[in-house]
Amino acid sequence: MRIILLANNWAGWKAAEYLAAGPDEIVGLVAHPAERAKFGPEIAAACRLPPERVFLADRLRDKEVLEALAALRPDLGLSVFFGYILKPDCLGVFPGGCVNVHPAFLPYNRGAFPNVWPIIDDTPAGVTIHYLDRGVDTGDIISQRRVPVQPWDTGASLYRRLENECQALFQETWPLIRAGRAPRRPQSRGEGTAHRVRDAEAIDAIDLDRTYGGRELIDILRARTFPPFRGAFIENSGRKIYLELKLTCEPPPAET
Repeated sequence: MRIILLANNWAGWKAAEYLAAGPDEIVGLVAHPAERAKFGPEIAAACRLPPERVFLADRLRDKEVLEALAALRPDLGLSVFFGYILKPDCLGVFPGGCVNVHPAFLPYNRGAFPNVWPIIDDTPAGVTIHYLDRGVDTGDIISQRRVPVQPWDTGASLYRRLENECQALFQETWPLIRAGRAPRRPQSRGEGTAHRVRDAEAIDAIDLDRTYGGRELIDILRARTFPPFRGAFIENSGRKIYLELKLTCEPPPAET
């Protein structure tokens, strides 16, 4: 199978390594620009492609880029933690469609920060492999798995577990995809939740003159704890003071 990989982050790197070690061929890579890339050099090294087969994600609307991708004769696109929305003309490059690896239990937590909202809203957390369509994380589901949210989780710890589960589920599901035996289950329309980046920004400002419930405040602080990234904050004399929450769980009681 000839694959164009659209990848970023640790999960994208691991997916690239997995594919490179198998019988399929990565014929092209679409990478984030340097200022938005994570594990960019590692992904590029795993793909082992000449520069003319590596494209920048912010150029995907350019006609010449789409023509160059189509000229690679891909069978399938694979999107892993890719931070750009693919328009219909880009999706049309892939005869077999484009599969996406998303760290959310769809249809819940479509869009941004799927590691935050299960803590804030008590929605299901998990990972999903699905086909991309014209919407944002709305395409047919191939496989998915729930990931429990623990009382001691932060946004960072939940994200790491979602990353690991994404890679595990991808490796389990890929043989079905490449064999053409992957199931397709439409998502339930009207169900689930979706968020944009500004939704997280809206909860970050902690109002010192407002009354919060204990659970509400702790959940905001732990959900937005993801160092070195900034999250929740208070303001003093026009300056923001950023907050992080450390949670330590005592060991379970010894069996008697």
